[in-house]
Amino acid sequence: MRLSRGVEWAVHTLLNLAWAGGDAPVAVATLAAGHDLPRAYLNKQLQSLVKAGLLESVPGARGGFRPARDLASITLLDVVDAIEGREPVFRCGEIRRCGTVGECTVSDFSTACAVKASMDRAERAWRDALAAQTLAEVRLRADAHAPAMGTAVRRAFGLD
Repeated sequence: MRLSRGVEWAVHTLLNLAWAGGDAPVAVATLAAGHDLPRAYLNKQLQSLVKAGLLESVPGARGGFRPARDLASITLLDVVDAIEGREPVFRCGEIRRCGTVGECTVSDFSTACAVKASMDRAERAWRDALAAQTLAEVRLRADAHAPAMGTAVRRAFGLD
């Protein structure tokens, strides 16, 4: 499984907006320049966060984006779902019923495929782990690792 870059960009953008503080929206150009990201592609990710209720989009010349919720109420799963969607990672094609093996099988196919059940269990564990981590907790770890990040973000965004 591989997540798109949009997930990383979305998490960092949400953290950067929290470090920026205040209610004033930050322009997508400013957010993109903060990490040298393509503006149009970042904007697409941010629109997905708006649809998911994680960001607010403010129109106009002084518009941009601002958090719609506190970081303590946003989980990593919220961000992954907003960017990647909620489709299961594994899609069972029921190949156990196909080909010469399927023709020779005397099994009852009314129960779920053991491969699918195992993959579903693993995905639930992964999703549960993402749901158990809020962006507030991620921010605390980031602040511990790089205590000056908030100051750097405000300076980069022209807020200090």
